[in-house]
Formats: sequence, C-alpha cells, structure tokens
Amino acid sequence: MIRLALLAALLAPAASFAQDTLAARIDRQIESRARAENVPLAPLADDAEFLRRVTLDFAGRIPTAEAARRFLADPEPKKREALLDTLLASSDYSTRMTDLFSVMLMERLGEHAEWSKWLKASFEKNKPWNVMAREMLRADPKDATNVGAAFWLAKRLENYGQNPVDYSGLTRDVGRLFLGKNFQCCECHDHLFVEDYKQQHFQGLHTFFRSTYLVNAAKLQVGENPLAAKTNFASVFTKVMMATGPGLPGMMALDVPTFAKGMEFAEPPDKKSGFPGVPKFSTLAAVSEKLPRADNPDFARNMANRLWFALLGRGLVHPLDMHHSKNTGSHPELLDLLAKEFAAKNFDMKWLLREIALSKTYQRSSRVPAGIEPPDEKLFAVALEKRLTADQLLQSVLAATGTDAKSAEALRPKFLKAFANQPREPEDEIAPSLKAALFLLHDEAVLALLKPANGNLADRLAKLPDAQVAAELYLAILTRPPTAD
Repeated sequence: MIRLALLAALLAPAASFAQDTLAARIDRQIESRARAENVPLAPLADDAEFLRRVTLDFAGRIPTAEAARRFLADPEPKKREALLDTLLASSDYSTRMTDLFSVMLMERLGEHAEWSKWLKASFEKNKPWNVMAREMLRADPKDATNVGAAFWLAKRLENYGQNPVDYSGLTRDVGRLFLGKNFQCCECHDHLFVEDYKQQHFQGLHTFFRSTYLVNAAKLQVGENPLAAKTNFASVFTKVMMATGPGLPGMMALDVPTFAKGMEFAEPPDKKSGFPGVPKFSTLAAVSEKLPRADNPDFARNMANRLWFALLGRGLVHPLDMHHSKNTGSHPELLDLLAKEFAAKNFDMKWLLREIALSKTYQRSSRVPAGIEPPDEKLFAVALEKRLTADQLLQSVLAATGTDAKSAEALRPKFLKAFANQPREPEDEIAPSLKAALFLLHDEAVLALLKPANGNLADRLAKLPDAQVAAELYLAILTRPPTAD
C-alpha cells in the first residue's frame, strides 16, 4: 500500500500537467521567459480594459455604454469567460472574423460579395482552417456551395491592361499567407540572406499555379490547362539547369503524368456553358490536398502565429511571413505547442482563439509597471497596442455615438480610403497618417454623427443632468468611468 501511495504521489504532478488547459500552458511559457530575462509582468487588465479589448477582438467594435455598465457592475467571478463565450456565439464574431481574414488574406486587393458571404458562412459554421484553405486553393468550378472561396485565386489571376497575369505574385502569396514563408526573392536564385529559402521552393510552388487561368472574373470561375511538363529553371548565378514538378517546401515534388493528346481531361471543357473542364492531373486539386494538412508543419505554424498576432498585436515569429531556422521566434516552444494543439483539434480556430483569450498573457494590462522601462515587445510582459482595421474603427465610431448601423454603408468607403493600406501592404503595424486625422476632423458625414438625433449619444447627453454627463461620455467612448481627475 505504501508503494502504491508513493507511486500515486509521484504521478500526480504529471497527470495534473497533462490536464492543464492550453491557456495555462501558454502562461507558463510566457512567464518562464520573463523570469529568465528578469522582466516584471504587468498585472491583469481591469474589467474595463478587458471588456474593451475582447469586444474589439471578437465583435469588431467597442462595447456600448449599456454593455459596459452591465459588465462593470456584474459581481460574477467568471464573468470574463462568460463574456468571451457570449461573443464567440454571437453573429458579431463571424462578422469580425470576415473582416480580419479578408484583410489578412486579400490585403486590400479587392472585395466581392460572394467572398464575404463565403467567409461569413464559414465562420458561422466554425469551418476548420484546413477546409477553408482547401476550398480557396482548389477553386473548384463544380462546387456551387463555395463559389466565394475562388475569389482568393481568381483575383490574383486577373491581368491589368497589357500586363500579364502576375503568377510570381500569386506564388509569393501562397508561400506567405498559407506557409508563413516569403519566397519572393527566390524566383531567380536561392535567397541571399535566408539560407532555408531556395529557388526550388519558389519554382515548385509556382508549378502548381502556372497552368491556371481566369475564365470569368464576375463568376469567380478559374480554369486549368493540363500541365504537360516539369518547370525548367536555372539560378542567374550558376546557370545550371534544373527541373521540378509541383512541390511544397520540405516535401517531395510530384511527378507530372503524361496522357495521350486529347485525353488529358477527366471532364472536358464545354465552350457552350463556359465550363473550363477538369484535367486528369489537376495541380489545383493536388495543392489543395497536399498543403493544408496536419503533417505539413508550416501550415499549422503559420495560422497559429497569425491568430496569436491578431489577439496579442505581434507574432511569436515576426514578420509573420518570415518563418525560418534563423528566425524561430520569441518563444519557439510555445509556437510549436500552439501549432501542434491546433492541428490536433482539427484546425478549430474558434477553440484556439478562445484558449489564447483565456490566458493571463492576453488579459494583461497595457500599463507598464511603475519604475521600469517598457519591456521588449517580444516578451509579451505588457499588453501591446494593436492596429484596428478600417471596419473596426467605423463600427466603434458608430457604437460610441449611438448611431444606427445603417449609416455604415455610406461611411464605409470613406473609412477605407482614410485608414486602409494600399493593395498588397499587410496591415500589421500602427501607421497614423495626416490624411486620417484630417478626415476625422473635417468630414461632414463624420461630424454629423455628433449632432443630436433619435436617442444617439449627443441626444442622450443633452437630456442628462450635468453631473451625469462625464460618466456617460466616458462609458460610451472610453469604456470606463471617469476618475476624479
């Protein structure tokens, strides 16, 4: 009996560790690194700061004054977890994720109603990330239920004027956005500064897409010509000729099968209906099956890192598209953990976002502890400022002023013009501009939101006693009560 008791005592810590939530394991790794660097951690954010942060991250706007009043008065000790679950179950969550992923994946290249519809439906169903990626990369002309997914590829297959289709840009975007690796400098030679990035990687990816073409931009219809041969390439430095079939970094390239002329299509094109046909060897089918898999570590690590960035304001690997052996990130073990658990949970993004948001790391205050210099951002010892998208800013302005959401349609083009980046520029840094400041100060439609109308903020303030005006203003705009000062 004594031996059994001793064995149970020794096993108990291991069993407890195995049952830890991912949120707790995140905190252990962040706290361990901070101790090693002798950096104090900021305390947890107060309820007001947490409420504003989590509502922006999961609903795409600041909370209303009434929501703030209720949450701050709620004595329930687990109210943060309850609020998070409420937000994740709301329609605001799918709207916010549609905005987040459209900015992340399209980088302001354009918008399409079917794309937005597909994204929103995917997040409403909590569709796994590998399934979403597969639908985007496949762009299946027979899949009527996921037409919008083809926008990711169709938009990149457009040509402008006399310019040819930018297949190099498409290849770069696949590497960056789905694998976290920017092979832009590898088209003509191995990367000069990143030893891991080879010309073979670029050309292998490029081969998956070089036979694709845009059939119909309005209908988001993408076609493929049969791939007849491997891609031949040579470094501009060595001039040695090489060849590759379609291939992913770190994996064997595929052989290119040959078929008798006229027998290359499993489903032949139909000019009358516009159906582009399906080759017997479809490179889009191949990449959509090979790339978004649990046994492709680049795929899981990339999205785990991007979701961390979305909530914490900085990637564990930063820049987000520069994963390589000399840039393993601030907490490589943590990124490995997130990627492994993400894949094990069948790429459930809602689950991973929830676990990160439940961590003390996410819930830390943005206030630097008194008497110390601001710590290195990559330690995540203090909450970082995060850039808001144009849509987050617009929805927050409407929430603060108490304006009907119908006004968003008229104002949105203006907010995009003032706050969105130029096409192909990732929105991963805070970048104030004079244009944006002047827009907020002088645009007539924005200034009109401050005029009293039908119960909006200005109308409510006009009806309140003077002593209550400051409290209402602060709750509506800053999500906290005013201090005595």
